[in-house]
Amino acid sequence: MFRHHPIPFLTLTAAFAVGSAACSPRDTADRSASVGDTAAAGDKSAAGSRMATKTGEVRDLQAPEAARWDFDQNVWFVANINGDPFGKDNNGFIARLTADGKVDSLKFIAGGRSGATLNAPKGMAITGDTLWVADIDAVRAFNKRTGAPAGSVRVPGAKFLNDITAGPDGTLYITDSGLGPNFSHPGPDRIYQIKSGKATVAFESPDLAAPNGITFMDDALLVVPFMGTNLVAWSPGEKSVRTIGTGPGQQDGIEILPDNRLLVTSWTDSSLFLVDDGKATRIAHPVPSPADIGFDGKSRVAVPLLMENRVEFWELP
Repeated sequence: MFRHHPIPFLTLTAAFAVGSAACSPRDTADRSASVGDTAAAGDKSAAGSRMATKTGEVRDLQAPEAARWDFDQNVWFVANINGDPFGKDNNGFIARLTADGKVDSLKFIAGGRSGATLNAPKGMAITGDTLWVADIDAVRAFNKRTGAPAGSVRVPGAKFLNDITAGPDGTLYITDSGLGPNFSHPGPDRIYQIKSGKATVAFESPDLAAPNGITFMDDALLVVPFMGTNLVAWSPGEKSVRTIGTGPGQQDGIEILPDNRLLVTSWTDSSLFLVDDGKATRIAHPVPSPADIGFDGKSRVAVPLLMENRVEFWELP
């Protein structure tokens, strides 16, 4: 995965506990990605549950960490780290895919091109015509239609900004997983907020356990931990979190379905699972190194497989 990267591949796999996860060969950065139609897949071990169906994939990406659906343009954005997830190397990029999962522009936004700075892009959020991207210790803004840079907000004290979401009033909330070199976890575990172009700490607690995926539901932020199993909710102004469910561990992405069930990924058991009234049910497996998912608001989910250099598409049951 992280070729030209100071952290050895075996160290990464040990840190993420993914065993012998395969790593796709690295091709040239501008090589066109392809979609491969695949057969339906699923783990029938989840008794009584209906499984999602794999419908396709995009290959030849470079450590894709997050996917985001744009309802206005009917396109997917995919953030590619393309190297060291801690490295300020300005070679990250955002790919744009069509609604059916074909590459429209492999490097729609690219660090070091047209004035863009993008080191190791991870989670993304959209407000109006702006695509916001979490990038190590800063949040970058781009025009979602043209890809042009639209500003940057430095986040003082940030170590490993991971996912980002927007509240009803436009306030941005960003998780900081508190990860260090070799994916150690010195903390602190934080949620930052950005208002009026200024970043401040909104909440800090070890109960966040390396907060990863984040999304807004009603008046609360839902957060999934990478170093824990408790899925939690936190409302701005509160002094503690409340548990809303339990996952297998090493959770990464989270999305809310129209019926308010939650869709979450787990590295621990290489799965995509649903949380309904606190109960977790696996609906897709195996999905190795599943990162920050995107959802089209209907039935299709984009699952970036970070260490496989590809994105899979799954149709929900």
